[in-house]
Amino acid sequence: MSETQRADATVANPVIPGFHPDPSVCRVGDDYYLVCSSCEYFPGIPVYHSRDLVNWTQIGNALDRPSQLPLTTETVSSGGVYAPTLRHHDGRFWLIVTQVTKGGGNMLFTATDPSGPWSDPVRLPGVPGIDPDLAWDEDGTCWCTVAGVSQVRLDPYTGSTFGPPRALWSGGVDAKAPEAPHLYRIGDYWYLLIAEGGTERGHGVSIARGRTPSGPFEPCPANPVLTHRGTDRPIQNTGHADLVQGPDGSWWMVLLGVRPRGGTPGWHVLGRETFLAPVEWVDGWPVVGEVPSDLPAPAWPLVPGPVEAVRDDFDLSALRPQWISVRDRPAEHCTTEERAGWLTLRARGGSLDEPDVVFVGRRQQHLTCAARTRIDPAEGRGGLAVRLDEEHHYEVEACEGEVRLLSRVGPQRTVVGSQSVPAGPVVLGIRVAATPLRDCRTGPDTLTFGVEEPDGTFIELGALDGRYLSTEVAGGFTGRVIGMYASAGTVHFDWFDYEPLGS
Repeated sequence: MSETQRADATVANPVIPGFHPDPSVCRVGDDYYLVCSSCEYFPGIPVYHSRDLVNWTQIGNALDRPSQLPLTTETVSSGGVYAPTLRHHDGRFWLIVTQVTKGGGNMLFTATDPSGPWSDPVRLPGVPGIDPDLAWDEDGTCWCTVAGVSQVRLDPYTGSTFGPPRALWSGGVDAKAPEAPHLYRIGDYWYLLIAEGGTERGHGVSIARGRTPSGPFEPCPANPVLTHRGTDRPIQNTGHADLVQGPDGSWWMVLLGVRPRGGTPGWHVLGRETFLAPVEWVDGWPVVGEVPSDLPAPAWPLVPGPVEAVRDDFDLSALRPQWISVRDRPAEHCTTEERAGWLTLRARGGSLDEPDVVFVGRRQQHLTCAARTRIDPAEGRGGLAVRLDEEHHYEVEACEGEVRLLSRVGPQRTVVGSQSVPAGPVVLGIRVAATPLRDCRTGPDTLTFGVEEPDGTFIELGALDGRYLSTEVAGGFTGRVIGMYASAGTVHFDWFDYEPLGS
């Protein structure tokens, strides 16, 4: 989309597809910055930049050092770091987040440049719960509000709190899980935005307002101001929102949602994604409405960022920020410097079932896509995988002279097919195809795995039902990640290619 296209155009929603839940956004001048949850993956908390709220480019990861994010093998899948809030105040960026692991809790990080480096954490022992938010009032007092919903006054430089947390507002009547609070000063009021109903099909967004940051708060008579519960809209689970004002005075909401597919009950496989919705203010309250798949473009010119590489030849000294690993990424197990132009992975666990698997992947961001890699397994065994968690993954694995298709669904691990191959590097491939609705039992997609002949012919080893790599089957809060792994010895990867094939 060119820079001259205006509000009569439409743009695709989600604006950041794939596993990008719990978005939080702030604007500094003409620039927007956004962060999301990353759960058990390292590096943690991807940081995005945009000039128009539509085109987003990842500029880094806020938590890219073990001193910031010590995720051990005790960190379960869908544990790790949850629900960051990003704000800009007094010339610096502030990031507050919960680490949901043993010895974790709420932590605060700062940076002068959102692309990094970010500070080591300031621990917040006086801030209980999850989903912390930061807001400053006119005299510079910092307020931290958490799920529940409660609030405590905070010194963000030291982590000290003043007094016990104080209950504020618990959302709508009989609504479960009041969480994801964000506090804003807009006009004459302080507005308290929360999510409620749980992050599944009952998710929604409600709001209240008061004259001071500590209330008392009056709920909006039209709550929830956003929900798709009880509808057949293609975007579901809408909630966990954040508000931001555009340079022209318009207001916008970023939020999470999912795109379930297939028959009943519907399966979402990409995880919770980041969507955008316009907001109008009527009688002092925000009016959001439903979240469309095709969004009216903002009134200002769209400014596409640089195209992020979908092919990586591993020719840099460090991995690009899109690459994530499970819990950690020690240099002795993952490097681009051992063999020039190759990614080298050195195994320490027996398979993707292990909590300390050596895995490097990127989020699956398209319902239909393909991924390929060229692997040299002469010194070990490894391959190309689609991972949801330790108990739900498919992979095509190479060792010298053989390629196998493996499936792990719950307690069942199966060798689906195998193929003899010549010694030396081989190209492995995965093709993901969203399935049309046939009947109430149709799954969301089909994943086909295989190996390429030297002339490019694709030899299929098997096709697997995608519903078993979905949140509705596996549970949890993440989405699919496609990437490379080592299960024994040392394996080298020449390149990785990810190709979107449709919406």
